[in-house]
Amino acid sequence: MTRDDVILVGVDGSTASLYALDWAAQEAQRRGWRLHLVCAYALPSFSAASLDGGYAALDDRAIQEGAAAVLAEASARVAGRGVPVTAKVHTGDAAGVLVELSREARLAVVGTRGRGGFADRLLGTVSSALPAHGFCPVVVVPLRDPEGHQLPEGAEVPAVPPVGRIVVGVDGSPAAERALEYAIDEAVAWDANLTAVSGVPVGSMTGLLAWLPSAVDHEQVLTDMTEGLNVVVDRALGDAPLEVRRFALDGTGAELLTEFSAACDLVVMGSRGRGGFRGLLLGSTSQAVLHHTACPVMVVNSRADVLTADETTAPTGGE
Repeated sequence: MTRDDVILVGVDGSTASLYALDWAAQEAQRRGWRLHLVCAYALPSFSAASLDGGYAALDDRAIQEGAAAVLAEASARVAGRGVPVTAKVHTGDAAGVLVELSREARLAVVGTRGRGGFADRLLGTVSSALPAHGFCPVVVVPLRDPEGHQLPEGAEVPAVPPVGRIVVGVDGSPAAERALEYAIDEAVAWDANLTAVSGVPVGSMTGLLAWLPSAVDHEQVLTDMTEGLNVVVDRALGDAPLEVRRFALDGTGAELLTEFSAACDLVVMGSRGRGGFRGLLLGSTSQAVLHHTACPVMVVNSRADVLTADETTAPTGGE
């Protein structure tokens, strides 16, 4: 695999992972990239001291066969999409396997619910470790219907909508600027509408700064934020043929991104920031966004390479 053309997808046969796979396949088709599917499992390690003091030996052939069957099903599901597909079973912790493989991927995609290697681990090991420590951007795809309602495991896999509306959180930090660059790249590739949002809880500042001799000028704070947002967005855009809507709003990062997610197809955010987006990953804010977002979320952390002009991929077709 090379970072230039591969989307890494964690699959386990669950409805959620199949929906994430469909999202990844659509992205690969649009970009002209290929897919690499991974099913990872970890063998239980335990002492059988109660059994004559020895150690239990577990035959994992059945597990391997099950994982291979999952990959076969997943590969067949995307076989007609015109996208090159490779697949491999890995032994080991799912999060660790995916983090290591992300070194060679352009993008990693996982679902929000699963079983086996991914069982009940969103907002746990996989969803925290992969976005935080992966070497490429990570898209977490929630299993939700078109109205944003979470679907139960076993439900019919809904159709994946094309990426027509993207929202990116911007706060002036390096992580957010990287996220902005990826959001611009996605918007150009999909010919999508892009909205940049910067947030600060202005409404709570009066109480926090009550000791100051004068009240906080809320309008001036938002005006200053807007000016800073325009500078950051214009710098990131360069010559990209794209119009970006900009909003500087009163509110926290979690509140704003969650609210905007109900009216868009992709949220893009940096893994660490400051101001309204501080602690967006690995903390209560990120937990809230990933729990309540109505659309897929792309997390760009400090390890993700900044896209350069020659890496930007124009649309190649798609649904």
